[in-house]
Amino acid sequence: MQPSILIIESDAARRADLELMLQHLGVRTECAEFANITHRAASAYQAVYLGSVEDQELPAGLTELQRLPLLLGAEASWADSVAKDRGEACERIIFPLTMHQVRTAISRLRGRKAPNAATESKCVGDSKAMRIMQGLIEHVAPYDSTVLILGESGTGKELVAHALHALSPRHDRPFVAINCGAIPQELMESELFGHEKGAFTGAVAARKGRFEAADGGTLFLDEIGDMSLTMQVKLLRVLQERTFERVGGNRTLRCDVRIVAATHRDLEAEVAAGRFREDLYFRLNVFPLESPALRERVEDIPDLVREFSKRLGMRGLGSLRYTSEALQALQVYPWPGNVRELGNLVERMAIMYPNGVVRAADLPKKYRSGVQDLEAAAAAQLPEVGRQEIEMLLPSAGLDLKEYLATIEIAMIQQALDLSGGVVARAANLLHLRRTTLVEKLRKYEISTVVREATGT
Repeated sequence: MQPSILIIESDAARRADLELMLQHLGVRTECAEFANITHRAASAYQAVYLGSVEDQELPAGLTELQRLPLLLGAEASWADSVAKDRGEACERIIFPLTMHQVRTAISRLRGRKAPNAATESKCVGDSKAMRIMQGLIEHVAPYDSTVLILGESGTGKELVAHALHALSPRHDRPFVAINCGAIPQELMESELFGHEKGAFTGAVAARKGRFEAADGGTLFLDEIGDMSLTMQVKLLRVLQERTFERVGGNRTLRCDVRIVAATHRDLEAEVAAGRFREDLYFRLNVFPLESPALRERVEDIPDLVREFSKRLGMRGLGSLRYTSEALQALQVYPWPGNVRELGNLVERMAIMYPNGVVRAADLPKKYRSGVQDLEAAAAAQLPEVGRQEIEMLLPSAGLDLKEYLATIEIAMIQQALDLSGGVVARAANLLHLRRTTLVEKLRKYEISTVVREATGT
């Protein structure tokens, strides 16, 4: 019978205490060394406990297990980074343990669901651009072909990579990501291929690289355009031969990984400038996917705002509602930072107005300036009489609202007739009215001369 919870804890006493309590509660357990978990399938467990470890660096192979509900030891120095985006499926326990604490944590975890392949494989949004991209993802995912994800920074290229992995036959194996622009180039070879003990100063133990950690799964090479030419040569060799050696080693290792790369750079321009190898570009560009900028899919903004608000609510920041005017303001803004910028704004609003309603006036100035421009343009199209009336404030003595509205309606009808040459049908189209409705209004306001001119009587 498969275990229910995988326990990863280097402190033997704590490991024994937790295991004993879980078993007393009828929960099956299995213990594992922290450095030896990269090949464990998430499907074998219902939850994972992550405690204190000797190696403070989180191994790349933990990604798959993090899809499960997590039980975290609060003392772990890196617990905050692990739990940051897992509020919906994460519980913490504090030593010394009590039976009540453990029972409560397990009960809460059982009542929550971890992300599954179906949700991870669906990108948020139903715009034409997103439907096209989702269709391409579903088309290429079942194959091991290399995919190159292109697009501006902040468009969610890693989410596309996750969707490819979730829909692929490798979905139950590791998804390992590495940002090629965030790691110093002198350390990149060790990060990708690993190193042997004593390979360089500070290499006190052998260490697996990302290729080994991703064995059987997907390796996501983010910002591949920032990789040095020297590393490009070494990466090309691995992609061609599917073999490599650890730094300081002479044993040839084979790798079985699906490569997904991404960049915000124009790689063809980089090749022309001599900053990116042409042969590596063609090796990566088997199936290109363009991640659309947010300004090209503004109709998805309401869905994205709801999704971000939902996630923030799961993290305890409180859910928000946005008025239609606020959403309109967000849809007018050009979004140079794309989806990442939108996510940051939604989080900022959640902090400022917890569990509240966000109006257009509540948004930072730069996000509502577009709506102000639209309102100004619309006001400029009003007839002079109507514009003056709209800009008026309610007099202290009050006014006859019926007469006030009739004055505006008459002015609008008169301008529509003037613009249409007195043809009632055309004037009705300008006012978005039925012809018969406009004729009734003309009679109501006794605009008899216009009626005879418009109808030809």
